[in-house]
Amino acid sequence: MYRLLVLLPCLFLLIIPAYAYHPAENSNPLINDLRKGGYVLYVRHGEANLGEDQQGFSLTDCSTQRNLSDRGKDQAKKYGEAIRKLNIPVSFPVESSPLCRTVQTAEAAFGTQHVAVNDFWLRIYELSKNMNTENAQNTVQAFTSEIEPLPPNESNRVIIAHSFPQGIGLGDIPYMGTVIIKPLGTQRGYEVIKRLTLEDVLRLAEMQE
Repeated sequence: MYRLLVLLPCLFLLIIPAYAYHPAENSNPLINDLRKGGYVLYVRHGEANLGEDQQGFSLTDCSTQRNLSDRGKDQAKKYGEAIRKLNIPVSFPVESSPLCRTVQTAEAAFGTQHVAVNDFWLRIYELSKNMNTENAQNTVQAFTSEIEPLPPNESNRVIIAHSFPQGIGLGDIPYMGTVIIKPLGTQRGYEVIKRLTLEDVLRLAEMQE
């Protein structure tokens, strides 16, 4: 009996810390859901106000494009840190539009080795040009087809690309803004779950300045 009384407090001390850890981990329903995977994080690139996109710019020559500012690079770095701190699983490689500002954003956030360029996302950038209604509708339809497949199990797909014109597709997205999308499966569309600014993400990760 004496040995049992001694062992019980020891077992109690081992059990309580593990039990008490879980409520804090699941305190935010959105983060809890993202940790389970199955979502798409569509992210606009960081602040880009250096230079301009020249007519006929070259995808391989950043000097012909509008590029990230120092603030934009810092935004991207902090975004990646926040995603890691929140323990949100990401399916690698992260996808990026081929423009320099999107590639640099993805690399600063997730590491060069974890980024793959997907030329499709340049079509979102092209929506900002004077595109006729039919071509715009075709691009939005192609976007839906691209976004609706389910991500790998227990992970999330991350896309670093461009804002949409207001009233089209996902609409206007601020620098480093994230649109959280729930794909419903091929030919079943998708649901927009939440829109987060960079400040929102940093606040969730307790990284506010």
